[in-house]
Amino acid sequence: MLDKAQYIVVEGPIGAGKTSLARRIAARLDAGTIFEAPERNPFLGRFYQHPDRWALATQLSFLFQRVDQLGALGEESGGGRRIVSDFLLEKDPLFAALNLPEDELALYQRMFDAIRPEQIARPDLVIYLQAKPETLIGRVRQRGLDVERRITEQYLERVAERYARFFYGYDAAPLFIVDAEVLNPIAEEDDFELLLDRLRNMRSYREFFGYAM
Repeated sequence: MLDKAQYIVVEGPIGAGKTSLARRIAARLDAGTIFEAPERNPFLGRFYQHPDRWALATQLSFLFQRVDQLGALGEESGGGRRIVSDFLLEKDPLFAALNLPEDELALYQRMFDAIRPEQIARPDLVIYLQAKPETLIGRVRQRGLDVERRITEQYLERVAERYARFFYGYDAAPLFIVDAEVLNPIAEEDDFELLLDRLRNMRSYREFFGYAM
């Protein structure tokens, strides 16, 4: 599967390591990258301080950013170069439903439906990293980003639950689920090589990778 995939997405909740793993895979495949840029969202820090006030602005800022980035995807892949990304546009409403009250969620959904590209590239492979909330919060604290200081384990628990629900029914692309509690393909070279080997030999539309063989 890995050798044929031209557009690969690595996904997972905050702290799962999706961007770091996407970078490693892109470097190995000599692929182009399209990554989220939370540092360019001017509302994110304010959201973690006052979520009720800043959730809608934060969500819309991310939505426009992701739509713009996916608009550039055609240009990146037009020359036949492989692409590795760390987000799915379809997961954007996941955070909206988590953070917005009903009236603002309805407004967001109208905006999402209005600006979502009619023709959107479908990934050839999605890698989903799973981890427990206590693991996620530990990793968030370890990387020490100032904007993330106010993230709580309770919030990450809700995020992880929404991700699990989203990917439980996901069938838009082949899905490879990685138990990031057991494996650390970001920091451990053996785990990374094992992951690549399993991806190359992936035969089913949906597979789970949670132990070393």
